[in-house]
Amino acid sequence: MGGVVARACLISVLLAAGGCAPPVDLTKNMQVLDVSTGWFDAGVVNGQNKLVPTVTFTLKNLSDQSLKVLQANVLFHRVSDPNVEWGAGFLQVTGSDGLAPGAASKPLTVKSNLGYTGSDQTRQEMLQNKAFIDTTVQVFAKYGSVQWVKLAEYPVERRLLTN
Repeated sequence: MGGVVARACLISVLLAAGGCAPPVDLTKNMQVLDVSTGWFDAGVVNGQNKLVPTVTFTLKNLSDQSLKVLQANVLFHRVSDPNVEWGAGFLQVTGSDGLAPGAASKPLTVKSNLGYTGSDQTRQEMLQNKAFIDTTVQVFAKYGSVQWVKLAEYPVERRLLTN
C-alpha cells in the first residue's frame, strides 16, 4: 500500500511541475500571420441570402517554450458600435503536443453567427448596399491560466468568400 501512495504522490508532483511552466507574455511572443478576412456566403436562410463576417489566420509561437494549452477567441464588431459584440468564435489552438517554439498553427477560421440577410439583392449587391455597415475583427489569445490578451484587430474586407 505504501508503494501505491508513493507512486500517487510522485505522479501528483510530476503533473504539478508540468503545469508550472514559466509564464509567456503573448503580446510579445505570439504573432498573428496570414490574415484573410471577408464575408462568407452562408447560403439561403429563411428564404434570404446570408453573409457573415469571417477571418482566417495562423498563430506563430515566438517564445522559447512549447505552448501546451493555447486558445484563441475572435470577436466581431460593427464599426458603428465597436463596444457591442457582433459574433464570436472560440478555438482550441493546440492539442496535447502544444505549439513548439518558432512553429505556426494550422490555419484557423472563425465565421460569425450574425450577419446580413437580403432577398431582393445578389450577394455582391448586398456588399455594395448603402445600409451595409463595415465590421472589424479582434483576435485574442490565452495560454494556460493567464488572462486573455488582445493580439490584433483588423477590418473585415468587403469581399465575398465562398469557401
